[in-house]
Amino acid sequence: MKFLRRSLVGLFLLSVTVALLALAGQTIVAAVEERLNAEPQSFPSRERVLTVNVVPYEPGTVTPVLQVFGELRSQRTLDMRASVGGRIVEVADTFVDGGRVRAGDVLVRIDPTDAESALARSRADLQDAEAELRDAERAIVLARDELSAAEEQVTLRERALERQQDLADRGVATAAALEEAELAVSSARASVLSRRQAVATAEARIDQAATRLARIEIDMAEAERALADTEIEAAFDGVLSEVSVVEGGRVAANELLARLIDPDRLEVSFRVSTAQYARLLDEEGDLRPAPVTATLDVSGVDLTATGRLSRVSAAVPEGQTGRLIFARLDEAPGFRPGDFVTVAVEEPPLDAVARLPATAVASDGTVLVVGAEERLDLRPVEVLRRQGDEVILRGEGLAGDLVVAERSPLLGLGIKVRPLLPGGADAAPEAPETVQLDPDRRARLVAFVQGSPMPDEAKTRILSQLEGEDVPAEIVARLESRMGS
Repeated sequence: MKFLRRSLVGLFLLSVTVALLALAGQTIVAAVEERLNAEPQSFPSRERVLTVNVVPYEPGTVTPVLQVFGELRSQRTLDMRASVGGRIVEVADTFVDGGRVRAGDVLVRIDPTDAESALARSRADLQDAEAELRDAERAIVLARDELSAAEEQVTLRERALERQQDLADRGVATAAALEEAELAVSSARASVLSRRQAVATAEARIDQAATRLARIEIDMAEAERALADTEIEAAFDGVLSEVSVVEGGRVAANELLARLIDPDRLEVSFRVSTAQYARLLDEEGDLRPAPVTATLDVSGVDLTATGRLSRVSAAVPEGQTGRLIFARLDEAPGFRPGDFVTVAVEEPPLDAVARLPATAVASDGTVLVVGAEERLDLRPVEVLRRQGDEVILRGEGLAGDLVVAERSPLLGLGIKVRPLLPGGADAAPEAPETVQLDPDRRARLVAFVQGSPMPDEAKTRILSQLEGEDVPAEIVARLESRMGS
């Protein structure tokens, strides 16, 4: 009996256990089905707002600056060459690369022995020519005196012939005496001709002596110039470069010794396109003397010089385009010919234009403007200049508008944005995001706050916010994260 009773109790307990397990399983299945069939909890959706950097469109007068690269050169450069050949006997201490010299300084002296000998010979020849000229002048004086005497003899002989003819007409003189008088006149006239020939010869001698004297004077001037060319002097104040001689060396005629450069008269040459060149012309088509700034970056320290445009090249070299422009610099301390510098040229000012970042303009020539309700609007503009990271443009009806400074694929027409002015200040502060709670959700949040161990002041503040129609989304998200939902 005892065995039967225990068996029945065991079966009863087993039946109760199976029944409880079945009830638990049914409860779990029902809960899962209810969870799956329940409508998902939804939150009120809010439009996405993008934060964009904006700049105000402020039209005014802007002076464009044309930036190009150029090379410095000296307006006055002299090749110092040896006019005569010979051995160098003296070199100045300043005759070195980079040496600064003054106008008139003797830099190099070539051995003057041959030049001095040639000059001495020329002077001796000059003395001979002067003596020859003096002798010829004395000879012509004597020849003219002899001619005068011969002409006087002719006059006397003619008078004697006239007397003989008169006597012969009266029958007093004989024919022999008359013939002798005629012969005497003829002989006197022949003597006059001989004396005239002597005068002509003396005059020719004077001309030859004068010509020889002139030639010798030319030779002596050349000898003096050759002697002076043995001393090479500085033609102007400047700095030497490319010095290639030393004392004791020999140089040939026309050999380059050094190059003298004036560092105080510098100019910069740079090439621009034809369109850029056209913007630098005045109304008459001439190059304007526009201000120019040349900048040389030397280990982070910028050397700057100012000047003005001076001239433009006469022709375009083969294989090149544009124009080569020259600008004269006023004062350029620290600059040297050959430096590669950045040149900034001021163009004529433009009116009713604005300067904006280059990233604000799209390839189709449009900009995004913050319009009504802080939505983006597309506006066309005319790009006039591009200067580095900025553009100079002109747009209609954009005065005072906020233009998006950086375009991106996420921005487009009609998108709502939060403008951010330069410096981090919001152009229009946006109200914090809020959500609307249904009664069940609001009750769960209130119960959680009331049962939480937070201070009473915090509870009161949060409960007052939860009682409102619109509750800050940040507070709701923070509470629900703590609840684990």
